[in-house]
Amino acid sequence: MTEVPEVDPPPAARSQFHTLVVFSDDWGRHPSSCQHIVRHLLDDHRVLWVNTIGLRPPRLDLATVTRAAGKFRHWTGGGGAASAPADAGPEPTVLNPKMWPWFRRPHDRRLNRQLLARQLVGPIEEARRDGPVAAITTVPVMAPLVGALPVDRWIYYCVDDFSVWPGVDGATAGELEREVVAKADRLVAAGPGLRDRLMTMERRAEVHVVEHGVDLEFWSNPKVPFPHRLPEGPLVVFWGLIDRRLDVEAVHAIADAVGPNSPRPATVLLVGPGQDEPPELTNRPNVLRIPAVPHATLPALAAAAAVLVMPYRDAPVTRAMQPLKLLEYLACGKPVVVRDLPATLPYAGACDLAADPPAFVNGVVHRLNPSLSHVERTIWSTFLIDVSWEKRTEKFVTFALA
Repeated sequence: MTEVPEVDPPPAARSQFHTLVVFSDDWGRHPSSCQHIVRHLLDDHRVLWVNTIGLRPPRLDLATVTRAAGKFRHWTGGGGAASAPADAGPEPTVLNPKMWPWFRRPHDRRLNRQLLARQLVGPIEEARRDGPVAAITTVPVMAPLVGALPVDRWIYYCVDDFSVWPGVDGATAGELEREVVAKADRLVAAGPGLRDRLMTMERRAEVHVVEHGVDLEFWSNPKVPFPHRLPEGPLVVFWGLIDRRLDVEAVHAIADAVGPNSPRPATVLLVGPGQDEPPELTNRPNVLRIPAVPHATLPALAAAAAVLVMPYRDAPVTRAMQPLKLLEYLACGKPVVVRDLPATLPYAGACDLAADPPAFVNGVVHRLNPSLSHVERTIWSTFLIDVSWEKRTEKFVTFALA
């Protein structure tokens, strides 16, 4: 596709809106790019954050039952989003509307439209008394709701290609996304690849790119200790969602190369929530699995790591990703070895790119020796100039809310 140049936003753009209605993942459950941006918008906007359900159809498995139980607690007032620290600043008003968990049939979508409109029109009308209201959605399932709420602008903030996600009904996700792209007033994508994909759906003059940012102070200065006792010796660390996007062969190859009888034994540590994770992933004695931990403890984990890795497969779902994790890794100042994907290629000068399991092994084994040199640290730091979430939020305001 012909490359579309991205125009830098002019300085000091101001939002036209008093209130933002945001449809996304549960507030406080996962530090997504949308949550980072909204945190920087809270000083100047009232925010109604609407916790939504995902695109995966319900199944009779432990993960679905656990997630459904959490949603039911939200809907009945028995549970809420994770709390923020006392000094975290203003918080959004979190809404937990009841939703129908299917989206495939037109009847399902009409039912959800009616359910959500009935529960949300009141709070939005109340907010409109103070000024204009904009709606932002990161989830295509909100497509049927566009036009049903009293908002002045709809923004689709595309953060991933959900049609290729594991366990998702890809055809339904793609259909809903095409609908929301056609209906939205503004389109923002988290990367050039996502922008190009949106432009194939609808002929538009502008699909703006707002790439991920990073909080350098947070990642480079650990303040909260890691809650688990870590094994002795070097640690090769991955944190994030543990699912079938991970390359099991690469994880095993790394573990074998740094096994107990290797020149420098190490532990491969996988930290985070699991979702349909490959059962054979931990079939090595030096692969340690730790479940989800508080986000505030991850800088301490990074400080203890020798190498940070992103051992993803090369697949449609990973080629569409815009991994926020990569900037977080780089901000920690540790050696980084990642899969060579479209979103990681621009950072080739700041990390080691691996095309296959042997390349992952070579990168990790090499980085287990000396730490980053002064020259490498200088190169690494240049990639993090001007990528703060404050700067990304200013760009988002200009493209979506001005």
